[in-house]
Amino acid sequence: MVKRNLISIICLLISFFIFVGCSSVTYERIYPTLQDGKYDSEFPYKSTSEELTKISETLQRVNSTAFYKIYTFNQNDNFTLNDLKEKELIKIAAKEALADNSTSGTAITVYSQNGNVALLTCAHIITFPDTIIAYKYDEFGFATKFIESISIKEKQVIYIAGFPEGSQVEVLAKDDRTDIALLGKKYRTQDGVFLPAFSYPIGKAKEVEWGTFVYLVGYPINFKIITKAIVSSPRRDDAGSFLVDAVINPGFSGGFVLAIRDGVPNFEFIGMVQWVPEEDESLIYPETLKTKATYNPVIPYDGKLYVRKHSSIRYGIAKVIPVESIMTFLLQNKSYLNDRGYFIFEK
Repeated sequence: MVKRNLISIICLLISFFIFVGCSSVTYERIYPTLQDGKYDSEFPYKSTSEELTKISETLQRVNSTAFYKIYTFNQNDNFTLNDLKEKELIKIAAKEALADNSTSGTAITVYSQNGNVALLTCAHIITFPDTIIAYKYDEFGFATKFIESISIKEKQVIYIAGFPEGSQVEVLAKDDRTDIALLGKKYRTQDGVFLPAFSYPIGKAKEVEWGTFVYLVGYPINFKIITKAIVSSPRRDDAGSFLVDAVINPGFSGGFVLAIRDGVPNFEFIGMVQWVPEEDESLIYPETLKTKATYNPVIPYDGKLYVRKHSSIRYGIAKVIPVESIMTFLLQNKSYLNDRGYFIFEK
């Protein structure tokens, strides 16, 4: 009886090793590119849920709001910019009003130690002009030198949704040319605040090729979304930027772009979503009803009409900021970041 059981166990072991060997040979034949040292261009052959779950936990939703005071002038007042520099706006403006402008995007937690948290995002998400000038137009539709209204930024708030102890953060460093920014938040060490930081390998955007398969993770329209895409136009410039065919919505700027080298779980961070093409359109809207009700569509409208700008997204294409540009940006600010307690390269 014992001898029979021993023979059965030996047979099972032999079958197991044969199966494993055949499986290896099968994977090598079906997925020969998995061991070529390049980024994969095929869909992953096994589940990526565990890795993507961990990676997505390092993602945050960033919101930025700028508050403006608007000074509007009478149609008969022909003030130029030089005139406004010599006068007090409050004395010459016909009307004053307050307004705000908000944007949202995605931020990547790149450092979380000793109560200090640093997040990587796109600079355009947190950048608002200090002054906005609207000029009058002549009868032919050309802009004149006379100012219709001027908006002055009085305050700006940047916050991360869901951060403990208040979500407002500060700008640690920003480069508008490369569209990269680093945000920071300091907690007291005794608070025990710790947020997971991205710890997967840093890749090389210049090594992606036509057809490289990538994952994108971001916060479009305030929802955390994971999607997939294919690389096009690799190495579009000296920095190594490229395009992907992802269908994404506003708010994805600053999101991860991840490639896989020689199969799962070998994820590498190769870039950050920058923008999707938009086309501005001018649309005519009716006057807003004070009761927030809607107009009856069967009754002709005869009230005032207003022109509003509307951005129409061109889906199916997005530009990616290469990881090489991001690392250069962080290295350029290394000393300053270290002085502030953000030791990103020593974590």
